[in-house]
Amino acid sequence: MAESRLQSLVGNENADDYVRTYVPQGRWSDTWNLFKSNFVKLVIINVLTLVFFVPIIAIIYLRIVYVANMGAVYPFSANVGLSIYTPSTVGLSERIVLSADLLFYSLLIVASLVASVGLAGAGYSIKKMINARGDFTVKGYFHGVKKCYFNTVLPVVAFMAFLFASLIISDWADMEIAYGASAGGPITAKVFIIIATVLVGMFGMWLYAVGVSYKVKLRYLFKNSFVLLIGTVVQSIFMIGFALIPVWFMLIGMSVTFFLVIGIIFFIFLGFSFILLSWMAYTQWVFDSFITPAIATEKVAARAKMTPKQLEAERQEEARNEARELLAAGKSELISKPIKPIDEGDSVTVMPRTFTRGDVAAARDARKALEGNISAYYEEHKNDTKYVEYNRLFAEREKALNQTDKKGKKKKISAENLLH
Repeated sequence: MAESRLQSLVGNENADDYVRTYVPQGRWSDTWNLFKSNFVKLVIINVLTLVFFVPIIAIIYLRIVYVANMGAVYPFSANVGLSIYTPSTVGLSERIVLSADLLFYSLLIVASLVASVGLAGAGYSIKKMINARGDFTVKGYFHGVKKCYFNTVLPVVAFMAFLFASLIISDWADMEIAYGASAGGPITAKVFIIIATVLVGMFGMWLYAVGVSYKVKLRYLFKNSFVLLIGTVVQSIFMIGFALIPVWFMLIGMSVTFFLVIGIIFFIFLGFSFILLSWMAYTQWVFDSFITPAIATEKVAARAKMTPKQLEAERQEEARNEARELLAAGKSELISKPIKPIDEGDSVTVMPRTFTRGDVAAARDARKALEGNISAYYEEHKNDTKYVEYNRLFAEREKALNQTDKKGKKKKISAENLLH
């Protein structure tokens, strides 16, 4: 059933600057080998992506500094004046956090537009490395930005909007509880928005994977992503958890400084690449399970990278090799010149048992037309490389066979010399 619902993806792979090649090993074994043998390329991709996350990092840092400064200047535990008046600080810290998050986390949605540039380029580049055996260039990275930005920015902005709502509702719930309100309503709202954010995040990751991998219309993008998510929900939860290992280090680091340092170093050099490589390898495995992949041989993949000049040189060399093979078999009139193949439109008129002058004239005209077509085909193809090379080699061979030495005896000519 899944295969029938994913027909819009068949033949629409987003791979216009590379040709996908066959993976001789299993998907996961190949991904592990890709990780080991292309470590430097993954670091380059990570650093390029990190550059586009600078606005998000700056906003989070400014928010932390802002909240810390506000905590330092507001009177949370000190009296004012001569201990005559003690201001109420109930819910004050929650209000400060809520106001700061409204300001700074709303800016994260805007900053995600810039971060999507890096995610588009990184996702396409890693997808290309998976399907083209480690092929990567910086030019290809920005080609991926051009091809995949729109399909990347949609899920990223949607997730950031839900994340913003989740953070704000959580702050509001904390503030209401601090004021002494009933905790049931705020906690329920907090739980629901967190669940919604997680679900949107999972769906967004499938939107991202399908959008980077295939060229489809928007409605098919949403439809196919939903089908793939529902069909692999358990596996997707496991793989998302595995792919987000760098994030878990950062979260644990909020309590343990050692893990925070490891998480920061990991993210600087490999965090984004690790997440995307894990997710893209998994989604490619899912795609291959339901969609017939367009896989080319190594030779076809190599030809796809050739310039027109290189392709013409290869064609000429193939024609010469064909001529040498035919030469070794002996010269033939059927091979030394072009002969028009028989088409449906070319037929010889068969004379009936009883015929008239008209039948004879028709047969004569048909034969003349056929002869004209044969002559035209000969004139069109007589200078093709394989015929020219074939006749040249035979001419040189006959000339060599007829050569004599000073005593008038035939020279000895090796087979290798006759063929070159």
